[in-house]
Amino acid sequence: MRLLTGFTSSHLVMVGLLLGFAIAHSGLAALRPWGEKLIGARVYRIGFALVSLPLAVVLIIYFFNHRYDGVQLWQVQGIPGIQPLVWGLSAISFLFLYPATFNLLEIAAVQKPQVHLYETGIIRITRHPQMVGQVIWCVAHTLWIGTSFTLLSSIGLVLHHLFAVWHGDRRLLARYGEAFEVVKARTSVIPFLAVLQGRQALKWEEFLRPAYVGVMGFIGLLWWAHPLLMKGTAAIKW
Repeated sequence: MRLLTGFTSSHLVMVGLLLGFAIAHSGLAALRPWGEKLIGARVYRIGFALVSLPLAVVLIIYFFNHRYDGVQLWQVQGIPGIQPLVWGLSAISFLFLYPATFNLLEIAAVQKPQVHLYETGIIRITRHPQMVGQVIWCVAHTLWIGTSFTLLSSIGLVLHHLFAVWHGDRRLLARYGEAFEVVKARTSVIPFLAVLQGRQALKWEEFLRPAYVGVMGFIGLLWWAHPLLMKGTAAIKW
C-alpha cells in the first residue's frame, strides 16, 4: 500500500523513457545487418548514435532530477562505510561497463564499425560485461538513494540489459554460427562461473592495457565532477 500511495507521475514517465530507449537501442541493433548493407557501416553507426545518445541523455537527466521521488523505502546514507561501498561498487561497475574491448575509432565511425567476437580480457570473466556493470551500478545507487523511483528505474535498466544478453547472443550466433557456439561454451554470463567450472582461465596480462588507465582516469574525473553534474542537471527543469 505504501508503494502505491507514493507512486508519482514521474514513475510513469521513467517507465516510458526506459521503454523508448530500450526499443530504439535494441531495435537499431537488430536492424544493423540490414542497415549497413543499405547505407554502409559508418553512416549506420552515426545514425545509431544520433538516436541513442539523445535518448540516453534525456534518461540520465530525468533520473538525476527525480531520483528522490516516491516513497523512501530505506535510508542508509548515515551508516558508516556505506558511502565508500557505493563508490567502490560504482568504480567496479565502470570497469565492466567499459570492457576495454571496444575500439574507440570504430565507435566514433572513424574506422569502419564491425561486430567482433571476443574471448579475451574481461570477456573471460563474463561474456556480457555491460550487463554486469549495469547491475552493479544499479545495486549501488539503489542502495544509496533508497526510493521507489530509483528502485523502479534500476529494475527497468536491469531488465533491458538481461534482454540484451539474449539479444546479443542471438545476433552473434546469426553472424558467426559455430564459432560463437565455441566461445559461448568457454564463457559465461554469470561472472567467474566459467573460470570456476574450469571452462576458462584468466590471463591477467590481458588487463594491462592503456584503456583501463583511461577508465580509471574517467572514474576519478567523475568523482570530482559529480557535484557539478548534479547541479548542472538540476538546472534543467525536466
